[in-house]
Amino acid sequence: MRDAIRFWTSQRMASATDPSSRAARPHGWTAPRKRSSVAAGGSGEFFDGMKSVGVLFTTDKDMNAHYCTASVVRSAGHNLLLTAGHCVGNRAAFIPMYDHTKPAADQPYGVWPVREWFRDAQYASDKSRNSDLDFAFASLADDGGRNVEDVVGANALARTPGFANQVTVIGYPRVDHNPQDRAFRCPGVRTIALPAYNQMQIDCAGMWGGVSGGPWFSSIDASGDTGQIIGNVGGFMQGGPDVDTNDPLYNRITYSPLYGDRFFQLYDDAQNAVHNDHGAYQPPLLPYSLGKAATWKHAVTMTAGYYTGGSAGGTRHMDLIVLWDDGEVTLYQGADGNDPTHPFAAEYQLARRKSIWANAVSLSSINATGGGADGLVVRWNDGEVTQYATVDAKGFHGEKQLAPRNTPAWKNDARLLVAGRFTSGGHRDDLLVVWKDGHVSLFSDLAANGLAKQRQIVAKNTTWTYAGQLSTGSFTGMATDDLLVRWSDGEATLYPGLTGKSLPGEIRIRPRNSEWKDAAVVAAGAFTANTAANDILVRWSDGHVSLFTGADAKGLHDEVQLVPAN
Repeated sequence: MRDAIRFWTSQRMASATDPSSRAARPHGWTAPRKRSSVAAGGSGEFFDGMKSVGVLFTTDKDMNAHYCTASVVRSAGHNLLLTAGHCVGNRAAFIPMYDHTKPAADQPYGVWPVREWFRDAQYASDKSRNSDLDFAFASLADDGGRNVEDVVGANALARTPGFANQVTVIGYPRVDHNPQDRAFRCPGVRTIALPAYNQMQIDCAGMWGGVSGGPWFSSIDASGDTGQIIGNVGGFMQGGPDVDTNDPLYNRITYSPLYGDRFFQLYDDAQNAVHNDHGAYQPPLLPYSLGKAATWKHAVTMTAGYYTGGSAGGTRHMDLIVLWDDGEVTLYQGADGNDPTHPFAAEYQLARRKSIWANAVSLSSINATGGGADGLVVRWNDGEVTQYATVDAKGFHGEKQLAPRNTPAWKNDARLLVAGRFTSGGHRDDLLVVWKDGHVSLFSDLAANGLAKQRQIVAKNTTWTYAGQLSTGSFTGMATDDLLVRWSDGEATLYPGLTGKSLPGEIRIRPRNSEWKDAAVVAAGAFTANTAANDILVRWSDGHVSLFTGADAKGLHDEVQLVPAN
């Protein structure tokens, strides 16, 4: 102990090197643009640190550096440390609330050598599901009869409640990208699932190499020294995305394993100073994942409805139908419950790639029967318009032709269409169409009238030629549906309670030149609760997918990232 303290001078502490893969600030990196308040690409902040959180150092013939972050956790022996599995190393020691200006002998809360490591025998530092086990404990030697918990306090450990949490993440970045060599935190950030893994992720710029093992606090005590931990920096590829070092996501996206049975088995082993192999890791059944941004770049259009047995007022979220650029059509079944990070439970292929649906130009959900099952209205590139009475996991049913092939107006002049309830007391089977010359018309009650009953609600103009995306929902509580328009300049507006008589006054929910210029595909629906279709799903131009929950006349509120940009 005393030899180590003499060796660790402040100059040697400052010569930090990091053996992990999260090693360096990417060349040319700049702070990412903030897009939302939920897993949003914001930046963290430097602060003075917490007594129960500190750095891990190791010494050998080649280096002396703080290479990971760790935290003191409650234990019977008052001597236990939590960090990442990939942070296990020889000749390690812990410095709580590390102060780089002081040599080891003058550190405010001492230097505590690691006496014994405890790590799951099945942990793998790679891309496999065994990276779910990237956590470890260490028992620390005492200091003249004192144990570390008695000096700095200890944090409580809790099972991770799920993939969606609000956390404060703390770590000590390496000195080459942290010249001040101070503690760093991302306060109050929202977590989402890492698809295909029992791990969660945050988006917060500044979590560079050295933060591995850092605690994810679900709450912090009034003292500011301890709290409740539900995760630690680690997991897939040692806690960060598998991207090139010059990618802006390299040290912005950070992962953590979820704490379940295996974690607490290891916690018990560490407290009892035993090493058990708990057998092959059996990953838990994961919630359905929408996949990756590279796939979603190919989504052409999408629409929401109750297709697979759900209904308004029930427990199921709305389903989503997606048309892809290769002619495939996919139905995503709405999930039960109120987890906005997982609004869908399963996926069904309604049409294969290179199917006739490659000729579909636009589609929108309708309710033509007045029952609980929804259908579709589709415009094809040859000018035909068809209606399907219902759609389910097995396909499209009850096809009815509304306009024959080679109908000039529908082939050459129709630009955008969306169905909704625009007649008070009617079904959701009215059709609004924006034409090439900017005029807007409404076809009422397709079930009874087909396309025979048309009324112009906006005359020929230049403004509506810039409408980019249409969707309908229940954002303002009116008797009829609201129309959501995303314009080509990035503005987004609501037209509340649209009827066939005239266009109501607009409500701007996003200004011109906003990030909504990149909103490539938009759909509204009841994706978090089936009481109102006031959630907005957006597929952005880079392929990532966001869900805005509870939009209303005041605008957009919480954003949940369903498909990350990486």
